[in-house]
Order: sequence, then structure tokens, then C-alpha cells
Amino acid sequence: MFIDRSMEEVEIIIDQKVAILIDGNNIERSIHSITKDSGSMLNFDTLIPKILMQRGLSRLIYFREGKSISSKLRDRLHDNYHGSVVPCHKSADIPLSIKATQLASKVDTIIILSGDSDYVELIRHLKAEGVRIEIAAIEQTTSQLLKDEADFYHPITKEDWFSLPKKPARKKSRS
Repeated sequence: MFIDRSMEEVEIIIDQKVAILIDGNNIERSIHSITKDSGSMLNFDTLIPKILMQRGLSRLIYFREGKSISSKLRDRLHDNYHGSVVPCHKSADIPLSIKATQLASKVDTIIILSGDSDYVELIRHLKAEGVRIEIAAIEQTTSQLLKDEADFYHPITKEDWFSLPKKPARKKSRS
């Protein structure tokens, strides 16, 4: 028996285990350079579903330099995506690369949120291990070499971030 279906009726479900690794400082600096506003932040509720494209999320890890990491961000990533935030001593490059290498045998795809060309060698290594590598980053601040090495590139656009309301300036009190 042959069933004739148009291409519009066929939905292809991709069964992939996906890990999302975020270089928080790189993405934050990129957004701030575009918006000229240090209060702009990624909107994970729009970005994560967009880059997952209906695939299953296995891990989400946000790497950020520094000790002061927002507890609201940590809680939000944990509650909504079972994600975690990893404080880094200096840059996120090395901890993110180590984690990506550890996850390579456990996932089909790793999506790296960063435009930093420092990840080119990591991408080459992971692809040689059989892992699909996708980059999600802001077009204007992303290395072309990084995009060329990746299997797929997701542009992060202004629809994927928001700006916190500015606090009114405090009036100086006169003594």
C-alpha cells in the first residue's frame, strides 16, 4: 500500500541529544557592544527553543568569569532547563573546552554560544570525534573562521535579548 503525502504533511523529527555550552562573558560583551547598554541580557526563553529546533536538551551549562554570578540567573537556568552556572577563575575557554570534550561521547550535538575564534581547535577536535558542532552568537562579533568550522550557525538577534529597565538616577542629598 502506497500513501501519497505532500512534503508539507511530513514532519521530520530529529532525535538528537544536545548540549548547550555558553561562554557567558563573550555573549554578554557582544550584546553590550551592540546595544551600548550593560543592562541587556539574553532571553533564554526565546533563544533556547529557537536553537534546539525541537531536539532534546541533555545539558545546559553557563560558564562565567568571576565570583559574583546572579542567583536569579542560576535559579532560572536550573528551574527551566536543569542547567547550571559554572564560575571560572579567568576566561571560560578552558573550562568550557574540557566540559565539551567530556560530553562528546554522551551527546550528538554541542551548541557553543560564543563568537570567540579561540574555540576553532576545539570544534575541529569535536568534529573529528563525530560530534555535530553548532555555534550561536551575535553576527557582528563572531569570528568568520568559527562560523566556517561549525556544522551550523545560529545568529543571535535583537529578538533574543532584552534590556533591564534603567533605575532612576539617585538624587544627591545636600548636607
